[in-house]
Amino acid sequence: MAKILIAEDERDIRDLVAFTLRFAGYEVFAAGNGEEAVEMAPKVNPDLILMDVRMPRMTGYEACRAIKANHDLKDIPIVFLSAKGQESEIQQGLEAGAEEYLLKPFAPDQLTSQVKTILAKFGK
Repeated sequence: MAKILIAEDERDIRDLVAFTLRFAGYEVFAAGNGEEAVEMAPKVNPDLILMDVRMPRMTGYEACRAIKANHDLKDIPIVFLSAKGQESEIQQGLEAGAEEYLLKPFAPDQLTSQVKTILAKFGK
């Protein structure tokens, strides 16, 4: 069973994403901000990280860079979840090391499909 770490500051969204992924059979860990995600990632060693861009204490971009700077975590795919779809935002996310950029809102089946595709791409 693949392990997924979610970093999302909005509880309703975090709970919905966690529920959706647990229902799809994934083991899910949740962080309330980027700083928590950076602290949790080495402990849970997830197969995938889903991260909001705009969070308190540490943005998704900062957290992504911090995780990618860790030799043991650098190969974990990170996917940004954001309501901001401007090309500059997407480019910034990809430059920070993200694999994908999913725009909110998304349907639960769309999320699980994307997660499955990304995990398969990385042999998980």
